Amino acid sequence: MMLWSLTKVVLFVVVIAALALAAGLLAETGQALRIIVAGWEFTIGPVQAVVLGVLLFIAVWLTLKLLGLLGATFRFLNGDETAISRYFDRNRERKGYRALSEGMMALASGEPRLALIRAQNAERLLGKPELTTLLVAQAAEASGDRKRATEAYKVLLKDDATRFVGVRGLLQQKLAEGDREVALKLAEKAFQLRPKHAETQDILLQLQSDAGDWSGARATLGAKLKAGALPKDVYRRRDAVLALQQARTVFDDAASIEAREAAIEANRLSPDLIPAAAMAARGYIAKGDRKNATRVLKKAWEVLPHPDLAAAFAEIEPEESPQDRLKRFRVLINARPDADESKMLLAELLVAAEDFPAARRALEDVATRAPTQRALAIEAAIARGEGAEDSIVRDLVARAIAAPRGPQWVCDKCQAIHDGWQPVCNNCGSFDTLSWKTPPVTTASPVLAELLPLMEARPEPEPEPEPEVPQLPLDEIARRAN
Repeated sequence: MMLWSLTKVVLFVVVIAALALAAGLLAETGQALRIIVAGWEFTIGPVQAVVLGVLLFIAVWLTLKLLGLLGATFRFLNGDETAISRYFDRNRERKGYRALSEGMMALASGEPRLALIRAQNAERLLGKPELTTLLVAQAAEASGDRKRATEAYKVLLKDDATRFVGVRGLLQQKLAEGDREVALKLAEKAFQLRPKHAETQDILLQLQSDAGDWSGARATLGAKLKAGALPKDVYRRRDAVLALQQARTVFDDAASIEAREAAIEANRLSPDLIPAAAMAARGYIAKGDRKNATRVLKKAWEVLPHPDLAAAFAEIEPEESPQDRLKRFRVLINARPDADESKMLLAELLVAAEDFPAARRALEDVATRAPTQRALAIEAAIARGEGAEDSIVRDLVARAIAAPRGPQWVCDKCQAIHDGWQPVCNNCGSFDTLSWKTPPVTTASPVLAELLPLMEARPEPEPEPEPEVPQLPLDEIARRAN
């Protein structure tokens, strides 16, 4: 600051010295200016001529200003009540717009503090908050002055024309602070003001999903469809996801009738949504409608065979014998006989029915081609049932322990693995991105990997009578394998 003050003093002295030197040079020329007007003759020196020119320029400028003031006065006397005030405010307004444009350029150039100074000048000169207050808020936010930005956004709330901008600014602040409860209320208000605003719709949908407001989220999703922001097929899929979560909430509240209706609606909206199909089937089972339960699960199995569908299919007839279950499950398996899930399911059923040679034929090469924990566990059960040596069975069990789990619920966006399906990824927060697939990188437990040599080197025990293979229900076998 002291350096700048010294620089200004030096510049002032230099300018005065230059003017004095120029005046001296003009005086030393010895030339004079002779002016003759209407018989009158005037002789003036060079310095006087320069002074006269400056005075003449000032006189012309004052004359123009005076004429403008006289014109404003004349308009005022003719009934224009604001003519004189507009005359005096014109220069002020020009300065204000200049400050506004300089502030916008500074903000775009990455100079938030300079932008804030220019914006405050423009606010003082113009008195138009719809133009200046927004720039003040953005410049203050960019410079880290959150308190000043909040005050500016609150000022914008007072005017109908700028209320949405103010609400949106406060919403972004609350999201940055992590105050999602207040952010949800602000998002709802912003949605009321601009229901077709795409960004507001997305933020509100995300906040409603995080808060478990599935009914409100479905209404917001419907607004996105009406605004043309979503294709109809995407809307149906996401609405089914939200309906499924709504059904889960109702189940938690022990309101079975409403839960069945919501689950069935979710399955109707998107028949390929595995959790919706399983829940809808259980809803039909609770109603005693086994036919529709079978239809729903078969249709979903045709799209994607999944253990959850098989478990729900087993619940249709929970007390049936292994032979009857094997016969009834043929309807499901024949819908996708080529899928590995169908082959492993059939092998499990045949193991439960003690038909071990048929179980090996049904499993085919799944345990070799895709050696997952479940496939190797089934192969170990088959080997035990066929009377294989204990060392062979132990080796298969050890391999099953160290093998990857196989398909899981994986986020398509961040590749995070989830224990169960859910609408929003816990890792990246993406909506409806979980798919049933094999993770890109699967590793066995390091503890189990260290124990594997010990398990393989374990000495064989003395021969013992062959134990009977326990008859476990299908859902129990699937649970233990997974």
